Amino acid sequence: MQLKPIISPEQAVEKIKPNDRVMIGGFMATGSPLNVINHLVHLGTAELNIICTDTGYADKGIGQLISSRQAKSVKASHIGLNPETGRQMNTGELEVELIPQGTLAERIRCGRAGVGGFLTKTGLGTTVEEGKQKVTVEGEEYLLELPLTADVALVKASIVDKAGNCIFNKTTKNFNPLMATAAKLVIVEAERVGEVEADHFTLPGTFVDFIVAV
Repeated sequence: MQLKPIISPEQAVEKIKPNDRVMIGGFMATGSPLNVINHLVHLGTAELNIICTDTGYADKGIGQLISSRQAKSVKASHIGLNPETGRQMNTGELEVELIPQGTLAERIRCGRAGVGGFLTKTGLGTTVEEGKQKVTVEGEEYLLELPLTADVALVKASIVDKAGNCIFNKTTKNFNPLMATAAKLVIVEAERVGEVEADHFTLPGTFVDFIVAV
């Protein structure tokens, strides 16, 4: 069994560089790696390209990176709980791409699988289709959606063993295990480092590079 390095939050955020594409798990800050995010805000690394389901709240989770103007761009499904994201989008301070949630999940899945994209009707006739290629198959029109990958994924797990195998408690799972499969470097914030039975974990440690123990 290959053991994964256990590092501090300070060491974790030093691995994130300006202009990195950073996937961050969580929805409405539930299941987000809040401790690591707090240290990233403190460090001040800017020009980040964030991929997430939503931008949390202005003072909690991913939203803190928006409020502190550390994000250059955001790809997300939902920004309504964080008015600052909308404000920066409308003033041109922040590049925002709104992606239907199912499409976001499938784009990440394609990224992890090395698939060149997929066809969907979701978003046809809306602003979602702007700038995207349309493909006709048997007389039906689809949007071609391209894969998403990241330089770094920041995820949160309930229990992580020393080999990096992860268990997620209930809805904290959300996008965490999916994002961990589509990034070059994966840092998991663990509520607890302990024993994980082989048939119980959701995310195998194969995908994990570093563990941050809260």
